[in-house]
Amino acid sequence: MAPVLVTGASGFIGSALVTALRTAGREVFVADLQPFPDPTVPGVVGDLRDPAVVAAALDCAPAAIFHLAARTSVLQSVKDPQGVYEMNVDVTQRMLEGARTAGVESFVFASTNAVAGETAGARIDETTPLRPLTPYGATKAAAEMLCTAYAASYSVAACSIRFTNVYGYGMGKKDTFVVRLMRAAARREPVNIYGDGLQERDYLFVDDAVAGLLRAEARGLTGPLTIGTGISTSVLRVCDRAAAVIGLPIDMVHVDAPAGEMRTVRVDISKAESLGYAPTVGLDEGLARTWASLGPEIEIADTAART
Repeated sequence: MAPVLVTGASGFIGSALVTALRTAGREVFVADLQPFPDPTVPGVVGDLRDPAVVAAALDCAPAAIFHLAARTSVLQSVKDPQGVYEMNVDVTQRMLEGARTAGVESFVFASTNAVAGETAGARIDETTPLRPLTPYGATKAAAEMLCTAYAASYSVAACSIRFTNVYGYGMGKKDTFVVRLMRAAARREPVNIYGDGLQERDYLFVDDAVAGLLRAEARGLTGPLTIGTGISTSVLRVCDRAAAVIGLPIDMVHVDAPAGEMRTVRVDISKAESLGYAPTVGLDEGLARTWASLGPEIEIADTAART
């Protein structure tokens, strides 16, 4: 069987995806700026903005491509829109063109609910108009359009997975709210809360995110697919549940929200559910597993408290 190519494989979701694929007996080839943690996994190390690196990655003649390589920081995208465009749009086009010329059967692209922008509380689904608020969301929307065009023009089975807020083990190096929250708790420091903290997000555990990627590839889907839990939780509620789960107090400091902050993220996952997808990890379990995994990665102010 031909291998599966995973770009961004050394990252948070990518490493979990590679583990799941190998557990299922799939042959995997990886591509990333950083070497994959397991040296037994073959791959190429380099910047996919370099056409030679793209060519080297596609040399494995993959049957499917999971394209996760991207710049994912919303705040950094505001500071460097050109850089995020080059990585998120130009590289996606290069990978799609490589898939087309190599006859790759399935192309699964990691996108985001941020392509929709603010919806005033309305649930986001696959038909929601795209009105991104930041360069990050805009580049993901543009890459989605490329996936749609390649599916229509060249019969590449290209599916864009619109993830909600993914969290879980292996995310210690990411600058996301769940990591900042747990790092602050461990160090007995307050965590910054944007605005009043009543903004809502759909928190998706990494194993459920991986399940969505695998479902799309197995079905040979085209077009967008929304993957989340379908349950939105306020930031203040997440702080409350995290404090209960980890057994440490969490102090909060309210600060001004940055530009592009979405007030409410509520998603409709009925299309994914019709394809057999179902999230399995609830918020309390997910926070507990994340806290347990972050221990070696964050500075613990009082290790005795982590019992």
